Order: sequence, then structure tokens, then C-alpha cells
Amino acid sequence: MSADAWHVAVDLGASGGRVAMGRVVDGQLDIEMLHRFPNGPVLVPWRGQARLYWDVLGLWKEVLHGLALAGRRAASLGGRVVSVGVDSWAVDFALLDADGVLLDGVHHYRSARNDGVMKRAFETHPADVLYAKTGVQFLPFNTLYQLLASKHDAPGVLARARTLLMVPDLLHFWLSGRAVCERTNASTTQFYDPRTRQWSSEVLRAFDLPEGILPDIVEPGADLGELLPVIAEATGLHGARVIAPASHDTASAVVAAPLTDENAAYISSGTWSLVGAELSRPVLSKEALEANFTNEGGVDGTTRFLKNVMGLWIVQECRRAWADVDFATLANEAEVAEGGAIVDVDDPRFLPPGDDMPERVKALCRETRQRVPETRGEIARVVFESLAATYARVLGELERVTGRTVSTVHVVGGGSLNRPLCQWTANATRKTVVAGPIDATLVGNLLLQARASGTSGAVTPREVVARTFAVHVYEPANSAVRA
Repeated sequence: MSADAWHVAVDLGASGGRVAMGRVVDGQLDIEMLHRFPNGPVLVPWRGQARLYWDVLGLWKEVLHGLALAGRRAASLGGRVVSVGVDSWAVDFALLDADGVLLDGVHHYRSARNDGVMKRAFETHPADVLYAKTGVQFLPFNTLYQLLASKHDAPGVLARARTLLMVPDLLHFWLSGRAVCERTNASTTQFYDPRTRQWSSEVLRAFDLPEGILPDIVEPGADLGELLPVIAEATGLHGARVIAPASHDTASAVVAAPLTDENAAYISSGTWSLVGAELSRPVLSKEALEANFTNEGGVDGTTRFLKNVMGLWIVQECRRAWADVDFATLANEAEVAEGGAIVDVDDPRFLPPGDDMPERVKALCRETRQRVPETRGEIARVVFESLAATYARVLGELERVTGRTVSTVHVVGGGSLNRPLCQWTANATRKTVVAGPIDATLVGNLLLQARASGTSGAVTPREVVARTFAVHVYEPANSAVRA
């Protein structure tokens, strides 16, 4: 196919969305950022309580705007858009009725409605039994527990539901008219069996959840057909096809991580930090359960064996209290600030949003009888060094559970720009850190579309990444950061 064939990637993150277009030319990726927009929780009252939702219709409006921009830009370059694909965060979902109408909206995974649900679920289905069937890390906002919350809080809504779609699947449905679930996102639900690679009827029946609402599972790169005529008319993308990439953003990011051998690990660093390795099969051992690792679907039949770490969310929320100071400034201030305190970044108090996040960091330092940071640079340093220490601990667990010895850690995503965080990660892990590419999720999304469309030739996605993007290497140095 012609080098004038462009692909459009929609990447929806927990704090913002992006639309970019790209094409593979002579084995390298030519990429243009077209549109950025904010994303975040919307508070809705419910029986005197607060419920958090995503503004999914607002996101949809921004997506359509980005697609229209892509059509005009491709035409100005003498080309055309041949495909569109969406990736997003995991676990959250939409319920549709028999007419395909959205029911209730899309709940935010940080909503308080999930509180205590996981613990109650274990009374019905013990954790070890559930892990043996799904291999998914226990997090209080997993899709399973959110669905149980819906069953408890709004049984009428669940009774009317005929289709469950993860967030990117919902947008693919609105783009193409096809209701399916792409595998990498399906694998995060905790009612997917990584061995059979199908929905787990056992788990659904154990919790008396409806199996009939789950659509067929498709592979990354599945062609879902042309854009619906009404969408093609609204965006100008006539003839463009909808290609499901690895729709879980981490899965797309891992595609763009330039892993070279089985001894390489990755950290997809953004609002969340996903720390793991790419394996040929799931690990459902007692050791994996005890370490609370997750087995999620990857591209080409691989398993993403990883653990979720709180990530840069803590700093993102601190920024709200600091008049949205930019990340680069914070990184510089943290690098010269006095350090020494290490906190548990996965402490539940950090999960809810709020502009009191700096005080939460201080409080935990105070409770653990460590030096209490005062300036924003000192607070940021506590978070960054604590993240590095957590990465070291998780990588140590990964080595123990898998029997591998990790030699290189690839940091992709926004966190790869954070020079002190990358250096402190190298110091804490005592491993070489390779940082980049920054926009890994978009890159992986685009490259899977190009491969599925036949526009990338014989070169593999990771070969394209290696040819296109420069990386920065950090070697371990002496440090007081404790793992």
C-alpha cells in the first residue's frame, strides 16, 4: 500500500486523551500529534452519596474532532486515512440495552461505590480459587467487583443490560457498529480465563452474573469494518476502516517497548505504573498469587505478567494543589531537594482524587516517623524515590516468581521524560534503565494498525521502534534509595 496511507490512533488516558496519525515509511514511523484534551472524573450524587463517572460523551466529542482533524491533515499531505483504532485504560465498562443505548454511563474506577466489594466477593469465592481461574491481580476496582457493585446498587440497570463493552470497545462500537471485546482489555476483567482465552463461565456463574451480556472476543489487529456512514460523513474519513489495536493502553505501550530478549522488563509509566515482563504463557502459581501479579493478554498470544503500582497519579494530584506546576519543574525541584523518606505509594489513602494529596504524603511520612517533607520539591522527591523503591521490590518479586534475571528495564510513557525518576530507578533496582519512547501507547496503537492493514511491510513493530526512536540509558549509581 502507498506510503500516503495514514492511520489514526486515539489514546484515552486517565488524565487526558490524544489523537495522532502515523504511517510507516522506509521502516520508520512518521507520526503527527493532532489533538489533546483533558479527562477526569465527574461527580454525580446518588442517594446522598458521591459517585464518580467518566464524561464518555465528552470524550466521544473530542474523538470525533480529532478524526476530522486527521482527515484534513492527511488530505493536505496528499494522502488519506485508511484506519482508526482506540486504546484506553482498563477495567471500566459500559452497559448497553437491547437497542444499543448506553445505560447509566461509565463509572470511574476510583468511585467509592467499589469500597468493600472485593472483600465481600471473597466470602463467595476465595481469593486463591479466583486467582487460579483468572490469574488477575486483586485490585478493588477490577471489572468483576464493579459489576457486582452494579448488581447491588442498581439491579434494574443490570437486568436491562444486553451488552457489556469495555471503554475502547464502546468507542469502536460507535465507530463501526460492531460490538466485540478486544482480548487485551477482556483479560483485565477478572472473569476471563487466560488458559482457555475465553470468558470464565465458572466465575460468572459463581457470582450469579449474566454471561449473555459478554460479546465475542477478538484479537489485537482485528478489522471491525468501515466507519459507519454517519461517522464517515461527520469526520470526512470515507472508506477508513476500524482496526482494534491492543486496546488496553499498557498492551499497546508494551508493543512499543524495544524489548530485545527475555531478560528485559518494562515499566509503562503514567498515571499508573505497570511493572512487568512479556511471557509466552500465564503464571498461576501460589508464588504469583502471593506476590499479587496479574496475567493479562498481550499481542501475538503473549502474556503481560505485571503488577500495577500507583504511579504518577500522586504527583498529578499534588499538582492540582500547586497551581498545575509542570512536571519538568517538579522533577528539577525534586532532584535538588533533600530526600530520605520512603512511603508506600500503594497505600489506599492515595487512591481517591483530591487537592489534599500533598498533606496525605506528609501524613504518611509522619506516621512512619520519617522526616516530613515541606516544600513541593521535597514532597515530589519522596514520591519519585518511593516509586523507584517500589519498582525495585516488584522487579525482585518478578525475578523470584518467574526464575528470570532481569538485566534491563525499559521505561516507556510519560515517566521516561523524568530524568531523576529514571536515575533513581536504576539506582534502586541496580539495573540498566532504558527510557523511551515517550508516546509508546500511541506508537504501539499505530504500528498494530499498520501491520493489520499491510502498510508496514515486512518490518516488525519493535524493529520500527528501534529504527525510529532514540532512547536514553541510565546506569546504576550509588544511592540511598531503599528497595
